[in-house]
Amino acid sequence: MVERVEKAIAALAAGQYGYVTRYQLLALGMGKHAVDYRITTGRLIPVRAGVYAVGHVNATPVARAAAAVLACGAGALLSHGSGATLWGFNKYWDVPFEVTVTTSHRRRPGITVHRSRTLTEVDIDCQLDVPVTSPARTLLDISLRLSDKRLTRAVNDGRHAKILHLEDLGDVLQRNPNHPGTNRLVPFLEATSGLTRSQLEDDFVAFAKRYGLPTPQTNVPLNGYVVDVLFVEERVIVEVDSWHFHRFRKNFESDRRRDAKMLAAGYLTVRMTDERMKRDPASEARQMNAILEARRRPT
Repeated sequence: MVERVEKAIAALAAGQYGYVTRYQLLALGMGKHAVDYRITTGRLIPVRAGVYAVGHVNATPVARAAAAVLACGAGALLSHGSGATLWGFNKYWDVPFEVTVTTSHRRRPGITVHRSRTLTEVDIDCQLDVPVTSPARTLLDISLRLSDKRLTRAVNDGRHAKILHLEDLGDVLQRNPNHPGTNRLVPFLEATSGLTRSQLEDDFVAFAKRYGLPTPQTNVPLNGYVVDVLFVEERVIVEVDSWHFHRFRKNFESDRRRDAKMLAAGYLTVRMTDERMKRDPASEARQMNAILEARRRPT
């Protein structure tokens, strides 16, 4: 009997980053005194209310996040900023961890607990063996915390990584029309410019919109390459770069070969730097508009 329980505990902990809950131990057939005895002898190490590490404490961020979810009971999900980090939208772990539950809950020291009445099965996901709100729901919950630039980057990065799909985003927004973050995300369903791969490309799309340039396409497969920005009607390519990337001769030469190949195919390449867009954007916009206008004229 004891050996069977020990094996069951080990198997359970192995799937939960080395952690188990008091409720789970009791469900395996252990008595309250047996649990307390293991705590006294150090075989179970308390890490949160009702959550114990088996043998040793796994202190990695993901493991600690998993323990926070366990502490909040069955059905709890990592969410908001913590969920965003688990999905890769954020590059850092904020504390306290954030968890969403669908039932009434007790306060948990060191954890920010959110209660939601609108979560459905499609909002429930799992990443790295940690229960978490879906990418679409996570973005909805953090949308008001992010600047326009960071939100755009999160949406595009999620789509590039194939963890976020516009159909899922549309579904979660339709089901949560009164959520304060919904209006921030609706424009991404209506965007026609396509995905971007970097903050520089985001900046150029915003630059084009601000100064009344035609809406360009982004990341377009063309002539054996993928171009950053394409004004389709004018057949003008814009490559948005920084000096850091082009300070190496190899990159400089390969860009010139690529530009020549595109020109031979009838496409003009304009190279724009982040420095120029920031230093004198109005002048750069006038110049870009003049280039586009000239390309529209019949030869």
